[in-house]
Amino acid sequence: MPFRRRVLPTVLALTVLAAGCGAKEGGRVQVKAGPGVTDDTISLGILTDMTGPYKASAMTRMKGYELYLKQVNDRGGICGRKVELKVKDHAYDVQKALDAYFELEPQILGLMELVGTPMTTAIEPDIIQTRTLTAPVAWSASLLGNPHMMIVGTTYDLDVINGLDYYKRRGIIREGDTVGHIYVQGSYGDNALEGSTFVGEQWKMNIAKQPIGETTGDLSQQMAALKAQGAKAIVLSTAPAQTAAAVGVAAAMKWDVPFMLNIVGYDPALLDSPVAAAVEKQVSVVTSVAPFTGTQPGPREVAAAFSKNYPNDKPALYVDHGYTVAKVFLAVIEKACKNGDLTRDGVLKAFHDTSGLDTQGLTGELHYSLVGRPSSTQSYITKVDRSAPGGLTTVEELFESGLVKLKGTRAR
Repeated sequence: MPFRRRVLPTVLALTVLAAGCGAKEGGRVQVKAGPGVTDDTISLGILTDMTGPYKASAMTRMKGYELYLKQVNDRGGICGRKVELKVKDHAYDVQKALDAYFELEPQILGLMELVGTPMTTAIEPDIIQTRTLTAPVAWSASLLGNPHMMIVGTTYDLDVINGLDYYKRRGIIREGDTVGHIYVQGSYGDNALEGSTFVGEQWKMNIAKQPIGETTGDLSQQMAALKAQGAKAIVLSTAPAQTAAAVGVAAAMKWDVPFMLNIVGYDPALLDSPVAAAVEKQVSVVTSVAPFTGTQPGPREVAAAFSKNYPNDKPALYVDHGYTVAKVFLAVIEKACKNGDLTRDGVLKAFHDTSGLDTQGLTGELHYSLVGRPSSTQSYITKVDRSAPGGLTTVEELFESGLVKLKGTRAR
């Protein structure tokens, strides 16, 4: 089915609720409003995978959204309006995502979650056309050029640079060594590879590249090739099932090679798999969002809220991710409210005026005033630990490699 595009009557859709923006009536702030904004509510969209391969992370992330929205609504909402979520499931199917999006889009002010690279690629032209602020569950640098995309945290390539910097400082890798990189071809893996390639150029390391497809299940050939090349460490920019496959092959080969994962490749379910022991022993995860066990004020706040509201549920980093995205997205909506403009253009203006946003350690300080630049360049290094809630413990707090600064300078 061809992609459907249409021009919305944006001007006609806007309603001026009062002549004086910022005036109050019964506790409700009177503002210029657009799609998804009524006298009583602000509706935000969630277009996610609730029944497909990423169901577990999506459902856990939803709890993070709900925790933060509850706090906001308990203190009166935004502009005197309750914030609500309109949720659609695409089951990781592009056509279902398109159908769900076109039903959802007229009802919302912004899209607080969009899951899936294929879905994002298909929907992105309409997001640009309708000027809808969108938070994709992705950290690809290719999204930075779209001024409607809110990337919460740093990009895959910078995470990889920070991760390999940690390995180098620990003496796990040295100049001249071979580092393997198994990556899923596409915007995720290709961007992550940019990071390892840059490290290789700067530190005179050989980056042994092993591209795979999204559905590749057997990684025996790739792992054998990397062992033959003498890889001292392996970067995995893969899906969780592929992470399990790679670590499982290494265990069968009795090869204690350390693995550094992009966060997309980790799932707490790995600790319930047959390769759990090897994962715990050999795997580190680099992430720009704090793990559930993070010690900074932000992660501690999330942990306390989660324990109170979901005492019988298992936590995971995805709770912190959802909470962080909600915190940042609603900070932008609140700024638009103060500006008296809850139209999509008003939200975009507030978004691009947002800089130095402190998430209290859930991520590094976030900056959105420069389109094309990551909102943050810092990462956490975590270690898989089955005794920790969520399965990850911090081994290095937020930091930025000197190579990240160098890469940023060259990009300018």
